[in-house]
Amino acid sequence: MKSFTRKKKINGIEYFYEITPYYDKETKKIKQHSKYLGKDIQGEPVVVRSKLPRRTYSYGEFIPSLDITNQFRFYEILTQYLSEKEAKVILTLAQNRVIRPLALNNIASWFDGTILKKLYDDLPLSSQSLSNLLHKIGESDLPLYFSKHIIGESKTASTLIYDITSLSSYSELIKFLEYGHNRDNENLPQVNLSVIVDKNRGIPVMYEIYPGSIVDVTTLKNTIHKLESLGVKELAMIIDRGFYSAPNMEELTTHDFSFIIPLPLTVKIAKQMLSNIHNEITDPNLLKMYNGETMFVLPVTIPINELNLDGFCYYSPKREHDQMEAFYKNLHNVVEALRKIKLKSWMDPQEVVERTAKKLYSYIKWNVKGDIFEVSIRKKAVAQRVNRMGKFILIYKGNFDWEDCLSTYRGKDIVEKGFDILKNDLDTLPLNVQKDTTFRGLLFVCFIALIIRMRMIKLMRDCHLVEKYSVEGMLLELEKIKKIDLTNGETIVSELTKKQKDILDCMGLCA
Repeated sequence: MKSFTRKKKINGIEYFYEITPYYDKETKKIKQHSKYLGKDIQGEPVVVRSKLPRRTYSYGEFIPSLDITNQFRFYEILTQYLSEKEAKVILTLAQNRVIRPLALNNIASWFDGTILKKLYDDLPLSSQSLSNLLHKIGESDLPLYFSKHIIGESKTASTLIYDITSLSSYSELIKFLEYGHNRDNENLPQVNLSVIVDKNRGIPVMYEIYPGSIVDVTTLKNTIHKLESLGVKELAMIIDRGFYSAPNMEELTTHDFSFIIPLPLTVKIAKQMLSNIHNEITDPNLLKMYNGETMFVLPVTIPINELNLDGFCYYSPKREHDQMEAFYKNLHNVVEALRKIKLKSWMDPQEVVERTAKKLYSYIKWNVKGDIFEVSIRKKAVAQRVNRMGKFILIYKGNFDWEDCLSTYRGKDIVEKGFDILKNDLDTLPLNVQKDTTFRGLLFVCFIALIIRMRMIKLMRDCHLVEKYSVEGMLLELEKIKKIDLTNGETIVSELTKKQKDILDCMGLCA
């Protein structure tokens, strides 16, 4: 009987076998001998097991980040200003920040076991070499030119979100480090970092650093002029309330682009406006629905010096209820906590009250009787706070209706998540570099890593992967995929599980 070839599917993978029929005299039946020929590789049997692995590389966790790096043409941009090896070193450092942040003196060991070793070959990755390169970048204008390329190639001309955060450090040699308002409540000198995020693409496109003592409102003017110099036009800037000031409003209105900024409810004009519209804002004719939530919306005009700016006042009954519940609960807890304190002779009552009450200090009255606090609540202060609850005012310039204005502004959480990624996922803080220029160079690496990480999150959100995985969970699943060099010179990818295939298919990637 003639032999023939048959394919068998085992665990979703197809293999070739040589089938030889024969006659079994005992059972008097036709049976078959089966001989393994190999795995189905493009229609041909390949005996994978007969080719011994020579070297294995970590590969799967790099698939999304390398694809994003290629999409944005980082290597091509960097090689316009750096040598090929220097560009590869910068991309290696950025990939490390995305995948597994390490100190500079551990980069070389990590690199040696990754697919980057195969892609980039040998690179100068000693601590001294890395510090020298970061110093070189920190002395240059590369970050600005890089942003110009990203803005130009991404065709950034839509909604940009602007915000600022603090980066703290122990170093005594970074010139920009100064004490100021620390947003993370760390008792360390800091630098202020502003970031511009392209809302539609989900990536940062520019950053700047300022001395730690400079307040938010003074940074906006320079950023606007720099954006214009980089060719950004016809955009809408979404700005947080920390940047509100009369001079900033005057500066913003002199430019052609649109903007949205909340009016802080603690400023005089906001208090007056909320008082004037207190009864009007609940007019049933102002009732709207936003994402299933009832909302009252009143168009308003906000006079600021010589300006009359357009705005919307929003009132959410649900938000009012939630804010009121949290406020009264916290206020009750503070009052009860103070009443239970037994003062010792060495205690400073003022310091004890401030430490216990924190942000609620202005809502209580207290005095000391014996060794205990007598505490009461300031009714007028509480009434003023409660009257503002559930209400907020957005100032805008541009072609916005109430819903556009609200939904666009609420999209600003993307930059806040970016700051969280920068400080936590990318392991940027606290900065412990010792030179101002090295610090600048490291921030540039973190900026590239932030683009990759935020774009990765955007892709995961678009294909609903975030419903199953965090970024770390996804990378851990992909980390099991290896690239293997065989002794015959061939390179293969390890078998993919169903989960890995689903992740890659969902993101439009292949191994």
